[in-house]
Amino acid sequence: MLEPNPVDVHPALAGFPVIVQLPVCWGEMDSKGHVNNAVYFRYFESAHIEYFRRIDWLALERQSGIGPILAATQARFRKALTYPDTISVASRVASLEAQRFTFEHVIVSHSQGVVAAGGQGTVVAFHYVRQEKVPLPDEICRRIADLENRRENVW
Repeated sequence: MLEPNPVDVHPALAGFPVIVQLPVCWGEMDSKGHVNNAVYFRYFESAHIEYFRRIDWLALERQSGIGPILAATQARFRKALTYPDTISVASRVASLEAQRFTFEHVIVSHSQGVVAAGGQGTVVAFHYVRQEKVPLPDEICRRIADLENRRENVW
């Protein structure tokens, strides 16, 4: 079965270069009968891990020891998600600086046809051998610009 075009699911997904579709699982719900708020952060993580895969940061990390690390995150919950459902989780870079960038995330419920949550995550480059924050590698900035269909340093 073909997955629906994400923009057909909801126009809020337009302009996001990375969109993943995930099932809402029974075990993600809490005693109140809706998806626990902590699970939304896992949904965001699934989308930004796909983003890192598309820019091939993990290969660069194996070569350089410099990888991404989440420095801060936030969410705004708008509509409760419940089982059964399918969601689209979208990620894009909202701002890019020398030492960090900020993801913007949107979660859309297919069954409700609404934005269930939005959020942000600030990512820094981290040298895992030296255990310190470092400037974003130029190659990562170039790959982000390519994926976002932007010129480098234009945000």
